[in-house]
Amino acid sequence: MIQWWKIAGVLLVFYALIAGLLLPVPQLAILEQSIRNLYYHVPMWFGMLALLFASTVNAIRFLNKGSLVSDIRSEAYANIAMVYGVMGLLTGMIWAKNTWGAYWTNDPKLNSAAIGMLMYLAYMVLRSSMDDEEKRARVSAVYNVFCFPIFVVLIFVLPRLTDSLHPGNGGNPGFNAYDLDSRLRMVFYPAVIGWTLIGFWLADLRIRIQKIERPLS
Repeated sequence: MIQWWKIAGVLLVFYALIAGLLLPVPQLAILEQSIRNLYYHVPMWFGMLALLFASTVNAIRFLNKGSLVSDIRSEAYANIAMVYGVMGLLTGMIWAKNTWGAYWTNDPKLNSAAIGMLMYLAYMVLRSSMDDEEKRARVSAVYNVFCFPIFVVLIFVLPRLTDSLHPGNGGNPGFNAYDLDSRLRMVFYPAVIGWTLIGFWLADLRIRIQKIERPLS
């Protein structure tokens, strides 16, 4: 049975994809029409952070109760979050090429995002390196609990302490400082909610598969 939030996620994403391309946007210097990427690039990071938070919560639950179901959920949320992270990087590179002139620059937020994703890649490698299910779940849960706050610091704190091309970082004004009207917000917020819901739906599918493939105690 399909829950209402899954239907809502699909509808919101379709709305964001179509409205993001067709509705008018403010004509800002340098950004111009590329500002439409706000509807696709930024929601990937919001969705990724929500999934990583859910992964960390389930890692804590496993450490408290020892339920392998929590470990399955923690892994699934982290995996889908990394898919979102890759899409966020790719859409960001396209945006950077059009506004900064290069797909990748020596920007602290870009580098911090790459480092953070490598940390979660190490999480996946760590899980695959152990055959004992209980040991794998416990070690990866501890790693996950420490990894998430470090990731948040890398993404939100360090870029604000130095020069950055990203809006809202390193003294660079955020988007709210520009003349943004409701035309952007009426697409951006639904896009964030929609992509986040789709991410949890994908994770839910992966959780169901893992429950079938792995015997639970």
